[in-house]
Amino acid sequence: MFIIAGIKFKDENEKEGMDVLRNIYHYLVLFATLMMIIGGSVGAFMSIADLVSPSTYYQSFEEYQRIYNETKDKNAPAKSETELRADYDAMVEHEQEKEKQRAINSLIKSFGWIIIPLPIFIFFQRQLRKKE
Repeated sequence: MFIIAGIKFKDENEKEGMDVLRNIYHYLVLFATLMMIIGGSVGAFMSIADLVSPSTYYQSFEEYQRIYNETKDKNAPAKSETELRADYDAMVEHEQEKEKQRAINSLIKSFGWIIIPLPIFIFFQRQLRKKE
C-alpha cells in the first residue's frame, strides 16, 4: 500500500516538474517574441518618421560649386551657374528619393519583425491560457 502511494507521489512530482519546465519554456518564448515585436514596432515607427520627414541634404550649392570647380577636367568646357544649379537640384532630389527608398525598405523589414513572431506569440499565449 505504501509503495503504491509512493509511486503515485513520485509520478505527481515528476508531472508537476514537467509542468513547471513547460511553463518556463512558454514564458521564455513569449518574452523573446514580445521583444522582437516591440523592436519591430520601434523600427517601424522610426522608418515612418524617416519617410514623413526625411533627413535634409547637407551639402550647399556653394560647396557643390567649389567641389565641381576643383575636380573638373581642365580641357572640358566650364558649366554655367544655371547648369550647375540644375545639376545640384537634380542631385538633391535624387538624394531625397534615395532616403525615402531607404525608409520604405527599413519599414518593410521592421514589419517582418512584427509579422513573423506575432503568430508564435499568439500560439504560445493560447497554450498557456489553456493550462490555467
